[in-house]
Amino acid sequence: MGSAATPSGGSDAVPRIYCGEPLGAGLQLALPAGAARHVQVLRLQPGDSITLFDGRGGEYEARIEHMGRSEVRVLVGAHSAIERETTRAVHLAVGMPANERMDWLVEKASELGVASLQPLVAERSVLRLAGERAQKKQAHWQGVAIAACEQCGRNRVPVVHAVEALPAWLARQAQAGLVLSLRGNSMPLSAQPAAAEVTLLSGPEGGLAPAEEDAALARGWQPVHLGERVLRAETAPLAALAVLTLA
Repeated sequence: MGSAATPSGGSDAVPRIYCGEPLGAGLQLALPAGAARHVQVLRLQPGDSITLFDGRGGEYEARIEHMGRSEVRVLVGAHSAIERETTRAVHLAVGMPANERMDWLVEKASELGVASLQPLVAERSVLRLAGERAQKKQAHWQGVAIAACEQCGRNRVPVVHAVEALPAWLARQAQAGLVLSLRGNSMPLSAQPAAAEVTLLSGPEGGLAPAEEDAALARGWQPVHLGERVLRAETAPLAALAVLTLA
């Protein structure tokens, strides 16, 4: 998993670890395999304190009671109703960039507060996934999102959805959102009215094909831009996310 730093970044910070099982004060449990490995990698010992979160809100104090070869048992302590979410829920739908750039996008989007992330295969996509390979990538990216939340202090983990073809995904959307566009009739993203929830569509390398963007606009999606410069496929959605969540 990722770094165990808390937002303060201090060297004596209590490690933050995600536990996929429901937590409750006073619960004694064996950590799931991934969380147990995280504790072992950090070389923690019985009596050490950790912070646990299960993605359902808030976080828990916990104390390690037993360290075995494959089992780590903890005693869950008090719950703190701490939330570090953005005031606006932003759902990113992105044409997947190639190589490790998608990993980077998922990590940084999770740190910036994305509510969910939808990987898409578009006409110009270099990375084209399907079947078992797509499922493995989805699981990998979900792990990247979890690690980012452990590091940045989020207690709610964004969902990384299954890879889907852009036309099928777009046809299922009941509500229109925003689409990053290079066309002259697009509006500045920063000028969009505030909304509690928004979906943002961004293309892969080379952007959305004209027919894909036309299909989105025909369904009521609003074209928006980030300025005069053309940003990379992994940079543009993150810049837009920052505009929508940090303003």
